[in-house]
Amino acid sequence: MESIGVLMTYPKNTYLEQELEKRFNLFKFWTVSDKTQFLNEHRDIIRAVVANPIVGADTVLIESLPKLEIVATCSVGLDKIDLPKCIEKGIRVTNTPDVLTDEVADLAIGLILAVLRRLCDCDRHVRSGKWKEGDYQLTTKFTGKSVGIIGLGRIGMAIAKRAEAFSCPISYCTRTKKPNLNYKYCPSVVELASNCQILVVACSLTEETRHIINREVIDALGPKGILVNIGRGTHVDERELVSALIEGRLGGAGLDVFEHEPEVPEEFLCLENVVLAPHVGSGTMETRKSMGDLVLGNLEAHFLNKPLLTPVVQ
Repeated sequence: MESIGVLMTYPKNTYLEQELEKRFNLFKFWTVSDKTQFLNEHRDIIRAVVANPIVGADTVLIESLPKLEIVATCSVGLDKIDLPKCIEKGIRVTNTPDVLTDEVADLAIGLILAVLRRLCDCDRHVRSGKWKEGDYQLTTKFTGKSVGIIGLGRIGMAIAKRAEAFSCPISYCTRTKKPNLNYKYCPSVVELASNCQILVVACSLTEETRHIINREVIDALGPKGILVNIGRGTHVDERELVSALIEGRLGGAGLDVFEHEPEVPEEFLCLENVVLAPHVGSGTMETRKSMGDLVLGNLEAHFLNKPLLTPVVQ
């Protein structure tokens, strides 16, 4: 398959990049300065696009590649891919579900603990030598806190199970109530925020969930509430979040994703009650390898006329 042209959009997975180079004729889109000229020159060679949560496959890219057969994204989320256009043109789409569930859920719990126990500031306190001047301030426990989860898919459920181990009452908000669950169902995000102390965003990004965390939701969560976002940056209205944190209308936030990555609002950098991570929910060596193997498996299945492993669009 060395002659098959594959376009990788962004360097999110070094292992996958190396394996693609071994098996295909790989083009690295992020190294191209004049992308329009590049696409014109290679439009008849590229048959596959490997996308990720940073750079996907939009209408312009899809229209520029008439020989495109498959888009394999190294992510669960599909918000960076123009699915209607893929369906229209008969382009297959795959993603990487399941293999990153545990890591993202682990990070969500880690962010909760880091915000409540001020772990990052504790680290700075020790390194700066301030501990010699006196004990650190008291923080807040996690055990027993009520946790609300927006989206109860694979990742949301994994977060709920972990929070249960901390004796946390669980409530959730989804489009429809899930059957056979003991968790409390809230039909609206505002109601969910009003009934929990920690609110976790774990839903897919759609037009309906864009800025699902707005001023009304933040105010419902309140000055002692904690917001954790391991979904997508645009789930949260960052301007409202910044003002709420500065004004004390929200207790704290743990954020792995941002609206304009890798740009982060400067106001966050000065706040001790905010913990920031550079979109590393799936960022373990083990998980990135598993995600890469799933992308490779889908590409090989497609070009060998075998069933796709994780099809989204057949």
